[in-house]
Amino acid sequence: MLENFQLTESAPISFTSLFINLGIGAIVSILLKIHYKKYGSTISNREEFSNIFPFILLTTTLVITIVKSSLALSLGLVGALSIVRFRTPIKEPEELSYLFICIAAGLGFGANQTLITLTSVILILLFMTLFKIFRKSAIEKNMFISLELNTAKIKDQANLLKKINKIILSEVDNFDLRRFDTKEDNIEATYMISVKKIDSIEKLMGDLKKNFPGISVTYIDQNQIPSI
Repeated sequence: MLENFQLTESAPISFTSLFINLGIGAIVSILLKIHYKKYGSTISNREEFSNIFPFILLTTTLVITIVKSSLALSLGLVGALSIVRFRTPIKEPEELSYLFICIAAGLGFGANQTLITLTSVILILLFMTLFKIFRKSAIEKNMFISLELNTAKIKDQANLLKKINKIILSEVDNFDLRRFDTKEDNIEATYMISVKKIDSIEKLMGDLKKNFPGISVTYIDQNQIPSI
């Protein structure tokens, strides 16, 4: 029995299957990249982050294709992964979910489960697309507004925050103060606001600049890269 159990014996690797899976994996990684750039809701640079999708997917495909041919290589992979440490910070859960899709697709193509993997990825992306579209109208109403103001020339600083809140409330449907920092003669505030019309944002920015000359106003759409 021990003679039939060859730990170091390797099964042959089909170069044709490997090349086909790598080719399909490259196409899938590009689809993931396009989908993430179009429907992603993270504030980070989606173009730069999505460039790593092909590397992760294709590398995973290659690794699984090689290690599945040998039990010894599989055990070696477990040992190698135990000493590898990835230090890249992933701050957004959505970024992590796309990385999991890349890894899962790579595992499926590497295990030569091409059809079921391709079908599953397409269905996942389709579901995510429909989910984003149905939520789009609600998401577009909410955005962050960041204010930075030098208070050295402002006399009534005690009621400054109250005045800012009054101006914001006059143009938006709802708002929520998320962060407020004071540093010597400078304040920084971040609000979550809800609007129905894009004109309200322009009016709000005009009112703030009129009442507080020199104020810095930044809008961050939850669904897009910072717009202003």
